[in-house]
Amino acid sequence: MFKTYETELAGRKLVIETGKMAGLANGSVLVRYGDTCVLVTVTASKEPREGIDFFPLSVDFEEKLYAVGKIPGGFLKREGKPSDKAILTSRAIDRPLRPLFPKDFRNDVVVVGTVLCVDQDNSPEIAAMIGASTALAISDIPFNGPTAAVAVGLIDGKIIINPTEAEREKSDLTLTVAATEKKITMIEAGGNEIPDDVMLKAIKEAHKEIKKICKFISKIQKDIGKPKFEYVSFEVDHDVYEFVETNFEKEMKEKVQEADKETRDNNINELSEKITEKYKEKYGEEAVEEHKSDIGEAIYKLEKKCVREMIFKEHKRVDGRKLDEIRPLSCEVGLLPRVHGSALFTRGQTQVLSVATLGMMSEEQVLDGIDTEESKRYMHHYNFPSYSVGEARPSRGPGRREIGHGALAEKALVPVIPSKEEFPYAIRVVSEVLSSNGSTSQASICGSTLALMDAGVPIKRPVAGISTGLVTNPDDDKDYVMLVDIQGLEDFFGDMDFKVGGTEKGITAIQVDIKCDGLTYDIIKEAFEKTRIARKHILEDVMLPVISEPRKEISQYAPRIVGTQIKVEKIKDVIGTGGKVINKIIEETGVKIDIEEDGQVFIYSNDNEKAMQALEMIEDIVRDVEVGGIYYGEVVRIMNFGAFVDLGCGGKEGLLHISKISKERIKNIEDVLHVGDKVTVKVIGIDDQGRINLSMIDFNEPKVYEED
Repeated sequence: MFKTYETELAGRKLVIETGKMAGLANGSVLVRYGDTCVLVTVTASKEPREGIDFFPLSVDFEEKLYAVGKIPGGFLKREGKPSDKAILTSRAIDRPLRPLFPKDFRNDVVVVGTVLCVDQDNSPEIAAMIGASTALAISDIPFNGPTAAVAVGLIDGKIIINPTEAEREKSDLTLTVAATEKKITMIEAGGNEIPDDVMLKAIKEAHKEIKKICKFISKIQKDIGKPKFEYVSFEVDHDVYEFVETNFEKEMKEKVQEADKETRDNNINELSEKITEKYKEKYGEEAVEEHKSDIGEAIYKLEKKCVREMIFKEHKRVDGRKLDEIRPLSCEVGLLPRVHGSALFTRGQTQVLSVATLGMMSEEQVLDGIDTEESKRYMHHYNFPSYSVGEARPSRGPGRREIGHGALAEKALVPVIPSKEEFPYAIRVVSEVLSSNGSTSQASICGSTLALMDAGVPIKRPVAGISTGLVTNPDDDKDYVMLVDIQGLEDFFGDMDFKVGGTEKGITAIQVDIKCDGLTYDIIKEAFEKTRIARKHILEDVMLPVISEPRKEISQYAPRIVGTQIKVEKIKDVIGTGGKVINKIIEETGVKIDIEEDGQVFIYSNDNEKAMQALEMIEDIVRDVEVGGIYYGEVVRIMNFGAFVDLGCGGKEGLLHISKISKERIKNIEDVLHVGDKVTVKVIGIDDQGRINLSMIDFNEPKVYEED
């Protein structure tokens, strides 16, 4: 049955339609927000997936270019692999939903948000997040929602919910918050050094709107929601867990207490083999085969219990650190002699190499998506090879995790990157994870800051990143323990990974992964405070002693830039017909040249003398021809009544009449001038049609320069 539900969000109409499209999905809704339309469907497999120990949730945000009236590029003329923006949106939809499914649920669930139409003032990402929660709520799939999301901007200190396109351009903050009625379930942010208290206030304002949407979704669910289906529980067998816990809890506590990740992993592997052998001795080989997955789950559950209890009850971490203690830190710069900038940042057993490259403005990344962003000049890429965790797997290119971590580090650094006018380079930083034991994305923020400074990029301020973790009492929101600088095991078994990048002045990026049912304002406030203190320590005590400010000179291997500004109408003169003029300059000087639409010209060369030569040639071309001006030109044509001289101003030629060549009478021009001669001439007139008249006798001592 087709039904429509309507409410208001940020002063604009939000409409949920169901029962008209995608009727065979477990749940489907069409979300209309302004003129933005997103179809969200959710489906679940009838049977659980065998042989896995996780919930198999898949989320896809599908950008259709017809939604913005574009035809895809390329030979096939159809959408290809998802853009980075689509992948990041898929992750943003996934994160608040995943913790709200039953922990013992193993059926495949697929969420697809298809963008059908885009009104740039109304975010399709927010529409998809609201739609995913609504579709799950009304479906028969087990789900403990609803959740909802809004975007937040900040203009002149004023908080804006779901800012329009014009407001986004002026905003100092790009914040997405997802939440249930009670708690915050996801935070994703980029900002221009936002103070902690302002960021917290923005999150609270977002939650006010989210609560209204959650109530709206709950009403829809109450009206048309299907009963949730029964599923096969994958809760670990009680008897198997009791055997493992009773006999090996004490030994497990001892085995997990090891600072070295590799040693700790070996300890757990040895204990796992011992547990399996003891179970076989007591119950026989057939019982081991029958309960193989239960034994593995029981060992995992016991390890998790031991780690969490040590932290929560004893305030003790597996590597012996205090709750707010950061692992040993070190860094260095200038490791690679021929790259433009490099740095190595190490935190405990996590190690990241970041390399910066400077290029021409024309090398900035071109974007082809459903929003209005067409390019970006700062690019950050993050690689996570298998050797970084001691595994032997072939490289298959960046996955969703790598794209997400690279985007987070990029977002953290964008606010301090100098403007194009200050530093007219395209900038790419690549972070290679050499060793991983948690917080690699935050190490890449620190390493990339150092690499940029080593490359001589005049960033406004250095940026550092740090994460906090959490262990909560599920029965009491106020009973929790927070950890600073979490390692892999604490992230894996904890309740959150709260990543914050920023400068000494404020926050530039946030990404929060949550495994519990959400965060209270007190937890968020404390996380901000702890990350601020930790960032200050990393910046002042570790990074700045190694390199206190960006290098004054860029690498000798990086292209030098000489720039100038020309009139827009002169661009065609510099380029010439078919690129003839600009190609001639490039051929003669060996430089590279970028010309922007607004008339900015950037000349790139490792040879400063050649760059200046190219600049002089361009300035000659764009120089306006004025009456009374004196020019050094070249004779290009000889006629019986005079000579035509190229003035070197964008191909402009003037007529040097035979009577204006010499004070003495000349019978034959070729007795005095030849094609290719260099002459100094004065402009004595420009008629209404732009024709230029020249003279060699209206100033003292006219000279004729002949070719050697």
